[in-house]
Amino acid sequence: IESKRNDIIYISKGGLHMLLSGTQAPEFTLPDHNGKLYSLKDFRGKKVVLYFYPKDSTPGCTKQALGYKENYKEFQDKDIIVIGISKDSQASHKRFVLNNELPFLLLSDENMEVINAYDVWHEKVMCGHRYMGVVRTTYIINEEGKIIFADNKVKAASNALDILKLL
Repeated sequence: IESKRNDIIYISKGGLHMLLSGTQAPEFTLPDHNGKLYSLKDFRGKKVVLYFYPKDSTPGCTKQALGYKENYKEFQDKDIIVIGISKDSQASHKRFVLNNELPFLLLSDENMEVINAYDVWHEKVMCGHRYMGVVRTTYIINEEGKIIFADNKVKAASNALDILKLL
């Protein structure tokens, strides 16, 4: 099922909405753990793996980040930028980056503007408890800034390898 909002096309997959492959990726500017601002447009001319995750230093999110760390050289060899985004603070990101020696960008979206633009904030259920949170989602954005792949059924432990296989 497709829908359109603000000239961005979304597709419903598994009851959740996500941006549709082939549409322009929403532009953003966010800080890293040191407060340096990065914009998606800074990476034009390169492929970008943009992954959204729920929370720093949790078991699943740590596995996912470590998967990208372990395979980071392969992403670099293919000239692919890896960016993780969560709503955690810069201070939380700093601890997460330093504790795990993460070599790629983690950006902080405390105001959830990018999380909402990429439509990854949804109701979740754990042990019968309903709450709102970030759905683990990965997008691949091409050199022109278009989404060429989107997945909101990401397995944290294998995400990096799954993406490398696609690329």
